[in-house]
Amino acid sequence: MKTNISLLIVDDEESVRDSLYNWFMEDGYEVSCAADAKEALTKIEKQKFDIILADIKMPGMDGMEMHRRIRALNSEAIVIIMTAFASVDTAVQALRDGAFDYVTKPFDPDDLSHLIRNAANQISLKSENEALKNKVVSLENIENIVGNSEVMMKVLKEVENVSSSDSSVIITGESGTGKELIARAIHSNSLRKFFPLVTVHCGALSEGLLESELFGHEKGAFTGAMFTRKGRFEMADGGTIFLDEIATISMKMQVELLRVLESKTFVRVGGNKEIKSDFRLICATNRDLKKMVDEGSFREDLYYRLNVVNIKAPSLRDRKEDIPALVDHFIKKYCTSMSRDLLHIDKSALARLKEYDFPGNVRELENMVERAIVVGNGTEIRLKDLPLDKDSITDSNDSLQDVEKKYVLQTLNKYNWNISRTAKALKVDRVTLYNKIRKYKLKNPGE
Repeated sequence: MKTNISLLIVDDEESVRDSLYNWFMEDGYEVSCAADAKEALTKIEKQKFDIILADIKMPGMDGMEMHRRIRALNSEAIVIIMTAFASVDTAVQALRDGAFDYVTKPFDPDDLSHLIRNAANQISLKSENEALKNKVVSLENIENIVGNSEVMMKVLKEVENVSSSDSSVIITGESGTGKELIARAIHSNSLRKFFPLVTVHCGALSEGLLESELFGHEKGAFTGAMFTRKGRFEMADGGTIFLDEIATISMKMQVELLRVLESKTFVRVGGNKEIKSDFRLICATNRDLKKMVDEGSFREDLYYRLNVVNIKAPSLRDRKEDIPALVDHFIKKYCTSMSRDLLHIDKSALARLKEYDFPGNVRELENMVERAIVVGNGTEIRLKDLPLDKDSITDSNDSLQDVEKKYVLQTLNKYNWNISRTAKALKVDRVTLYNKIRKYKLKNPGE
């Protein structure tokens, strides 16, 4: 067994210390010993121990008093009391004071090892819970927007101002500027943050599908409707619904949407029961809705109903000073997801990025960084790793997956399909490499 659990044995009998030391060293623990409470407390002040196995009867300070002092120094340590004078009162007092358990002398090695393993498992479980908690916190903080330029500070101030209200918000800006991220920021800072944020990409759905998606449908409402299904408005009850690409919805859907916004009620497709839902609406578009109103392709009454607050997502051209921070953010994101060592970007490459106009905005920058990490070979992203010799990254005929597939296959062939050497060259672990081989269905020509 291999473990990094640290264990302190406190007993005034040298034979007991030696026996326990040898047992637990063989089990793979990091073991230290102390002959009395004073020596133990001195060690605890200098080093953090996960498990402390302490005798209850020692010269000077006894184990019970030492346990109380340990709790003051390190409340997270697991303390197990040892005694040759077993009594119910002693055991109850030890447990009442926070001890993990107590054992009686003479010890059964197997029983004691089992008890220590249980304590070690509890420590591991706590660490896993902390990691999971940090992950959840990270997911909850997805509203964090990278950048401290003047225009981004203005956006963040607008987000702060509008989050406390229930007013409809429309977010405008070019594609790839992070409009959905702003919507998430508004929701996550509002009183509705404990309820769902429901996202609908209107441009990806036909009129019929969008109607069913928003309002839901009853069983048998149309061919294929085998079950009753809740709509997104119903799912967003208490929370926020985000309608992306709102400019793409038909005139019929505009009328339906206006009615829902005014009454906060709707009827499922094929149903007759009126359903209430308390939601907040946030929309986004990369088109000029006012111009569409003037042209007659967007209802004026709906436009004013949506446009209570307007937040403009700035293009990357207008916030180039944020490029270094964004690059660092994306490098950390993709190096982590690819299980690679953290890279940095060459000064000349970063300078070239600052000169580029980014017609695809932040989304294009993110694609560039991800692609550079995939195709690059070294500890830094260099100018030659960036597709800046063309007008845009999207001009390349190969997708990002195509590039990654070719690069992985090229490296495998270079090292004659030696998995360990290839993984090392790609700076990924063997499991990640095997997953790539399966994903792209790569075949060893020598087999």
